[in-house]
Amino acid sequence: MSDYYQLLGVPRTASQKDIRSAYRSLARQFHPDVNAGEKASEEKFKEINEAYSVLSDQDKRRKYDRYGDNWAHSDQMDEAAARAGHGGGFQWTGAGGDDPFSAFGVEGGGIFDGLFGNVRQRVRRPRSTEYQVEVSLEEAYNGTTRVLTQSGGRRLEVKIPAGVDNGSRVHIAPDSGGAGDLYLVISVQEHKQFQRQGRDLYTEVEARLEEAVLGGDLHVTTLRGRLALTIPPETQNGQRFRLAGQGMPALNNPDTKGDLYATVKVKLPTGLSEEEQQLFRRLKELQASKSE
Repeated sequence: MSDYYQLLGVPRTASQKDIRSAYRSLARQFHPDVNAGEKASEEKFKEINEAYSVLSDQDKRRKYDRYGDNWAHSDQMDEAAARAGHGGGFQWTGAGGDDPFSAFGVEGGGIFDGLFGNVRQRVRRPRSTEYQVEVSLEEAYNGTTRVLTQSGGRRLEVKIPAGVDNGSRVHIAPDSGGAGDLYLVISVQEHKQFQRQGRDLYTEVEARLEEAVLGGDLHVTTLRGRLALTIPPETQNGQRFRLAGQGMPALNNPDTKGDLYATVKVKLPTGLSEEEQQLFRRLKELQASKSE
């Protein structure tokens, strides 16, 4: 797997501002809309987004710096190391015993060898439970709650943080009743107005022909309300404008937000009066004379 810092072209000491700047530059370069049909650029764009989703999150970055490609299993590693240090909760076995690493969801070896040497051990702990949870884009933006019905009819209210995306796993710590950990596996509903790519959102905004030609203020709907977007004269159909900080919040860091990209769609007038048609004929003549 590629090194996330190398993917973004920044040193390991890079600030969050430097990481964000590098990501935006690369995202513009390899964005699918800019490189339509180029598979290599599409894959590069996905890798860049994956790297940024980790390095832009302070907690994930700390885990990545410590564990590298195994960062997603860092909680299990830390817990295993703590248990090993205190000698509690483990049943030690010799060669040929049960492979404990399946309890962590990863194969044995690698960093685990550094923690436990060649000794295999089996952890006795309650099995974790996953719940599939679907949320709207608005709920993913603001955060929300859900009530889960567990076995035995017990109801549990859980909090879903702002910034979750498809595939996000929200950990719910077990209570004192001896039940295992709970994980919410998130899926975000498609939105009729916005398309999401990482923390960035994409939308379309309609402009009348005269607004596109002469410039003016358009109203753009965001997840926080409506904003005015000033477009310059001679704005072209399909031209895209960036509204900084109007995208999705970062998971576990809601003060950091992506951007909203608004694509202008020019609406041609219909039902023209005779006077308006005359004006367009005159415009046609003037344009023709310029090309002679």
